[in-house]
Amino acid sequence: MAGKLSKTKSSFYRRLYVAYLIDTGVATSVPTLTETTGMPRRTAQDTINSLAELDIVCEFERHPGAPNNIGRYVIRDWGAINRRWIMHHLTHIKDSLGYP
Repeated sequence: MAGKLSKTKSSFYRRLYVAYLIDTGVATSVPTLTETTGMPRRTAQDTINSLAELDIVCEFERHPGAPNNIGRYVIRDWGAINRRWIMHHLTHIKDSLGYP
């Protein structure tokens, strides 16, 4: 990829990547997202909250009997996003964002 990503594209890629990490079970909480990607906690929280703007349905699933903040995020619906496209372009997305 030539040049720097626009804010729009980097935001889009970040949302796709976070949704993918949640959906695959690699990172299903804010702490595991920050550990996996190196992104700041606030960025991880904001990215999860913004998934709905892409019609990606992401919900917090509380562990039964646990306090309200103990649980995991799950992707219920990808909307118009093609999850397979993300899988095929994952290296490019990560490299473009500078994520490990």
